[in-house]
Amino acid sequence: MRRFTRRTAFGLAAASLAGTVIGRPAPAAGRPAPPVDLPSLGREFLWGVAGSGFDNEGHTPDSHQRRLFTEHTVLAQFPDCVDFYTRYPADIALAAGLGVRVYGISIEWARLQPRPGEWDEAGFEFYDRVLDAMSAKGIRPMLTLDHWVYPVWIADRGGWADPSIVEAWLSNARTVVDRYAPRDPLWITVANPGAYIKFESRDTVPATGIPAMALLLADAHNAIYDHIHQVQPGAQVTMSINLAAGTIADATESLILDQIIDRLDFVGLGTSLSFSLDTLPQLAAHAIIAPQDLSNPLTHAIQPESMYYALHYCAHRFPGKPVYVVENGMVTRNGLRDDGYSRADHLRDTVYWLQRAHADGIDVIGYTYSALTDGFARGSYALRFGLYTVDVVTDPTLTRVPTDAVAAYRTITASSGLPSDYRPTRPPAICSFVDLPDSCTDPVTVPR
Repeated sequence: MRRFTRRTAFGLAAASLAGTVIGRPAPAAGRPAPPVDLPSLGREFLWGVAGSGFDNEGHTPDSHQRRLFTEHTVLAQFPDCVDFYTRYPADIALAAGLGVRVYGISIEWARLQPRPGEWDEAGFEFYDRVLDAMSAKGIRPMLTLDHWVYPVWIADRGGWADPSIVEAWLSNARTVVDRYAPRDPLWITVANPGAYIKFESRDTVPATGIPAMALLLADAHNAIYDHIHQVQPGAQVTMSINLAAGTIADATESLILDQIIDRLDFVGLGTSLSFSLDTLPQLAAHAIIAPQDLSNPLTHAIQPESMYYALHYCAHRFPGKPVYVVENGMVTRNGLRDDGYSRADHLRDTVYWLQRAHADGIDVIGYTYSALTDGFARGSYALRFGLYTVDVVTDPTLTRVPTDAVAAYRTITASSGLPSDYRPTRPPAICSFVDLPDSCTDPVTVPR
C-alpha cells in the first residue's frame, strides 16, 4: 500500500486544481492492472527515425533561422552540420539497418523557393534523390512541411506577424504535396506549433500577436489537409504536438487544436521532457539561481513513464484517433548525462511504457526515434540526440558512431517490442504533469 505523505497530499491538491482547470474529472474506474507478461506491439506497428532539415542537412540555403543562428553560434564555423545533404544514402542505409519502416524529414521551404514566385529545381531534385533512396530500402517517408524554417523574404515581410504568410505558405506546401503525394508519405503539416509560437514570439511575433499566429497556423493546416486528401486519397495527415505538461498544452495549444481537431487523421505526439512533483525542487532551484537554464533540456529530469501518461492524455483529448509517437529521444551533453542514464536504457524504458499503454487499449500505431544522428540543436553541437553520435566540432570526417541504443533499437524492432518480462530501470515519478489529475489520483505502477 502506498504511504500517504505530505508530497502525496500536495499532489492530490494539485491534481484537483488541474482537474478543475481542464474540466475533466478523474476516471471512475482504476487503471488496468499492470500485465505481468508484457504483450508485443505486433508486426503492423511502425518503427521509425527522423531528422529535421535545418539541424541535419547542411549546405543551408538562406533563411531566417540561418541568419539568426549564424551570427552568434558555432553554425558560422561548421555550416554543413552533419551533412545529411551529401551523406543521405549512408544515413538511410543506417536507418534500414535498424529495421525501421519510416523515416521522417522536413522539406525546407527556404531550399525550394529562394524568392517569391521563383522555384529552385535543384532543391526539389535533392529531395527526389532522398526519397528515392528511402524507397530503395523499403522505407516510407514522413514529410514535415514546416519545421520552423522559412525563406528570408518571408521574414522581411514580418514572418507569422504578416497575415498574408498563409497564402505564400500554401503556395509552397501545395507545390510540395503535388510533387510527393504519389510516393504515399505520411504528412506532418506543422511540427510542434506550441514551440514554434514560442520561438517566433521571441524573434518576430509580438506577444499580442500570439493568438493571431495560432489561428494562422490552424488556417494553413486545414487548407493543406484538404489539398492533401484531394491529391492523395487515403492520406494520413497530422499536426504534431509536444507534451511535457498536459495542462500547459491545453492552455496554449487549444487555440490551434480546437480549430483543427476534425482534420487530424492521427495524433502526432512528441514527448521527451517531463515534469512531476519530483522535479519541482530542481526546477525551483534553477528558477532562482539560473533562470536562463530553464529552457535547456539538460535542466529537466528524464522520466520515461511520461510516455505512458502522454498516450493516455492523447486518448482522452482526441477520442477515437490513433496516436503515432513522431518524436521521442533523450538529450545528452557530448554523449553523457550527469545522472548516468544511458541512451539504451532510456529507449528500452520508454518502449516499455509505450507497450503498457498499448496493452491498456490505447491505439498507438507507431514510434519514431528522434534523431537518427546528432545535429545542430538550440545553437549548439554539444547537445546530442542521435542514435548515432557525430562530433561536428572535432571530427572533420563526421563519422557516425553508434551509441548503445543502436543495438537496443535493432532488437526492439526485430521483436516488435521488448521481452514480456522486461521491467524499467527507473520507478515512476510522483504526479506526472503530463496527465493531471489522473497521474496523482491513479498513478501507474510496475508489477513485481
